[in-house]
Amino acid sequence: MTIVPAIGRLTTRQIGERAQAMIDALSVISADEDALTRLYLTPEHRHAAEMVSGWMEAAGLSARMDAAGTVRGAMPPAATGRNSNKVLLIGSHIDTVIDAGRFDGNLGVIVGILAVEQLRARGIALPFGLEVLAFGDEEGVRFPVTLTSSAVAAGVFDTKALDVADEKGVTLREALIAFGGDPERLRQEAYQRPAVLGYLEVHIEQGPVLERAGEPLGVVTAIASQSRHRIRIRGEAGHAGTVPMEMRHDALMAAAEIMLMVEAIARKGKKHALVATVGHVEVMPGASNVIPADVRFSLDVRAATDEARKAAVEEITLFARKIDKRRHVVVGVETMMEKGVATCAPRLTKAIAAGVGAVQGKPARSLMSGAGHDGQSMVQLGDFGMIFVRCRAGISHNPNEWVSIDDMGVAVEALVATIEELGRQERAGR
Repeated sequence: MTIVPAIGRLTTRQIGERAQAMIDALSVISADEDALTRLYLTPEHRHAAEMVSGWMEAAGLSARMDAAGTVRGAMPPAATGRNSNKVLLIGSHIDTVIDAGRFDGNLGVIVGILAVEQLRARGIALPFGLEVLAFGDEEGVRFPVTLTSSAVAAGVFDTKALDVADEKGVTLREALIAFGGDPERLRQEAYQRPAVLGYLEVHIEQGPVLERAGEPLGVVTAIASQSRHRIRIRGEAGHAGTVPMEMRHDALMAAAEIMLMVEAIARKGKKHALVATVGHVEVMPGASNVIPADVRFSLDVRAATDEARKAAVEEITLFARKIDKRRHVVVGVETMMEKGVATCAPRLTKAIAAGVGAVQGKPARSLMSGAGHDGQSMVQLGDFGMIFVRCRAGISHNPNEWVSIDDMGVAVEALVATIEELGRQERAGR
């Protein structure tokens, strides 16, 4: 689908309609015929990146693909001055989960591009440079690591991750090379902290708070603490009809006990917004008449504080060790990823609140994000701020994910207003 560049200033509704057309264009780029699946460093990712690059160029940005597969669109400052050597980063991601919704991540990239389009159409001159980033690995579905592309941009990527492999045995290093990236240049792609004014991201809420409040937008205060783990239980296979129950080393029954305890521990942590999820399970040998000998499952733990999350993981691990002894199986718990609480910078949340309030005609609601975002990497580079957009019933990671045309238009207007506010701050020397 060809998206014709806008000429002149658009109404909020027209902006929303352009956003919808771009969302629809990206949604057809999928590895699955009947569902949206676009994983990092795949042909589908390449196709989406090329489409986004074209949109950036049409909006007046100079676009390039970096060594990690991130599309970077740059616009220089309007004039030289005190902060003309600084850049404001705006970004989100274009990868998806399996059988995804079409707005998660993609909307943030599109809103950034349309905001640039309207800044130029309205003749708004900025005292700093601006870059829109389309990251490729926020979801962490293909490889057992996540936030790869934003970690590279922030200068915090651990090169040991290059040796991790996907389910087909392809390493991240191999996938990067096949994609056209360059594992040897990743460190060179990092932004330098003194040159970055901040990082802004627009994202669907992925929760029901804004819809229940009847408000299109909100300002994020922080992203929750998060960790991912892989648990493996090794027992002993045996005939389902001949091994007495008391003599079994059933890996699946041990796993079931641990999973139920995961839920119980998470339910106790409501005060700290603690949640825990087992989302992927493998059972081997996987035959109906054989006692399971090997079970592997994922564990995702999140909380409002690092302390609450770490305490929950420790409690789950200790319980698993008890199961180990009682059921005579071997339990291993491996941590795949840890991200601490990412707190939004007061300077940016204040600018966002002013922009959102001006656009929606009422003070911006503050929310915490329970979902992970590229801001968890970018906060290690410098200040970051985030705008949430209302989504129907809070549904996300699901084909039923939906945002209205009007709310998308309002999101672009709020981002433009936020950028204008930051421009005023910089001119005033704040």
